[in-house]
Amino acid sequence: MASLDHSTSTSTDDTTTTTLDSKEDNNKETELQFSYDEETLVIRMFNLVGERWSLIAGRIPGRTAEEIEKYWNSRYSTSE
Repeated sequence: MASLDHSTSTSTDDTTTTTLDSKEDNNKETELQFSYDEETLVIRMFNLVGERWSLIAGRIPGRTAEEIEKYWNSRYSTSE
């Protein structure tokens, strides 16, 4: 049987892997999908406590403060 050794690979494979990893990261960032209930709660909490993302995240199971802040800034950022 052939032994699979993941430590030896060609530079082309490394480049491809790096490219795929960066594409996955980009997709993860752009795919911040919040349900209607989550979005409503984020808006209400933001109006009450402001940019206290960790406090808001504590009210939404499975969401981190970073996710909520990124979502907020992508949806409601003001460009002056």
